[in-house]
Amino acid sequence: MPISFNDIPSNIRVPLVYIEFDNTRAVQGTPAISHKILVLGQRLATGSVAAGTPTRITSDAQAEDAFGRGSMLAEMLKALRVANRFTETWAIALDDDGAAVAATGSIDTAGQATESGTLSVYIAGQRVRVGVKSGDTGAAVAAALAAAINADDTLPVAAAVNASVTTQVDLTARHAGEAGNDIDLRVNYYQGERTPAGIAVTITGMSGGAANPDVNTAIAAFGDEWWNTIVMPYTDTANLDALALELKDRWGPTRMVDGIAYSAYRGTHAATGTFGDGRNDHLVTCMGTNSSPTPPWIWAAVYAAVAAKSLSIDPARPLQTLPLPGILPPAVEDRWTMEERNLLLYDGISTYTVDAGGQVLIERAITTYQVNAYGVEDTSYLDVTTPATLGYIRYATRARITQKFPRHKLADDGTQFGPGQAIVTPGIIRAELLALFRELELQGLVEDFDQYKTDLIVERNANDPNRIDVMSPPNLVNQLRVFAEQIQFIV
Repeated sequence: MPISFNDIPSNIRVPLVYIEFDNTRAVQGTPAISHKILVLGQRLATGSVAAGTPTRITSDAQAEDAFGRGSMLAEMLKALRVANRFTETWAIALDDDGAAVAATGSIDTAGQATESGTLSVYIAGQRVRVGVKSGDTGAAVAAALAAAINADDTLPVAAAVNASVTTQVDLTARHAGEAGNDIDLRVNYYQGERTPAGIAVTITGMSGGAANPDVNTAIAAFGDEWWNTIVMPYTDTANLDALALELKDRWGPTRMVDGIAYSAYRGTHAATGTFGDGRNDHLVTCMGTNSSPTPPWIWAAVYAAVAAKSLSIDPARPLQTLPLPGILPPAVEDRWTMEERNLLLYDGISTYTVDAGGQVLIERAITTYQVNAYGVEDTSYLDVTTPATLGYIRYATRARITQKFPRHKLADDGTQFGPGQAIVTPGIIRAELLALFRELELQGLVEDFDQYKTDLIVERNANDPNRIDVMSPPNLVNQLRVFAEQIQFIV
């Protein structure tokens, strides 16, 4: 029986025993993917790591040192690590654009306190408390508030008392760009919090921020590294288009380093629906945050962390009911109804619910893909689980073929070669793919083996005798998302 040796020469005469090892049959079962999360975001000048440098993050302190305490990127990484400390996490920082403008807002504390109490101000979901004594003037409260804000260097704004209106605290985003417009300002978020009598608080929301950083700077640093999950803090068209283009290229058959980008959009129901209708990317998912106090870049980081953890375990299992730790929901009266959320699910926007304890839960995670090239509704990539499952099946197939047939010859079916030969035929490849399908079926990723076996095509290329062509039609397993029952009762 002729055996295909890898290292033992055929012309050796020196005695005696020569034994080599071959690992092509060593690995059994389907492979595990070493998932990586990549977080994009802005740094501060105090950060020790330059923009455009991929950096692996293993602690909150490292994130703050690398990108600056209180920076967008450091806060994203800290929030992400609360939700998922196990998945390997990297970050690429961006500097403010040279033409960018920082968002501004203000908090006015007019009047004079007639009782003692506590003023609870929330900036980007982070609480700032100021003690107020009966008799304190609005100007005194404003000065104390500005000092308290500046004392917390994890906040995304800097504060200063207005020179002309001494009861007004002017706020400026620490990062320039459109993202600063989404910094939420409010008072008294939790039940029981109230403004001391005599003080009237007027909030002017953050606005005027312009020109987010160009994510192409970060994309240039992606290299060919496989980033399974990418956290995208921006939702402006130019940056989303650039990232979507890169993701499509990575999804393609020549690179096969596919990943899904996670983002979040803050706005009214109408604005969110309009935004979603303007996107159509099967590798980008966007959570509509409504008027949550938590900024959308933190939403994106936590959403990605939770999804990455679950999908790395089982890419076909739905994400519904998974909690988003640390995310603050909108006020009860501002939360979207079921009908409103259902509309958003037709606009390419992922949705969430809030449980009785105020915890935010993923309701349905979908991509922004909605229509085909002709503008016809297309649900083929509706749910995030679809590209996640397809990506895993491709990786498992690639791993199986490269592991078992790394240096094999190719012959037609029926060729009479010795069983020890490193040679493969279309029939052998077909049998291997059918065996792999059974393994994927056992894992609950695919279904209907008989259909797959009937429709699977494996053949030698007519023009290139060194090439095998395969048409693989797996039926992906679905998810239990809707249970409908009619009870026809008898009395």
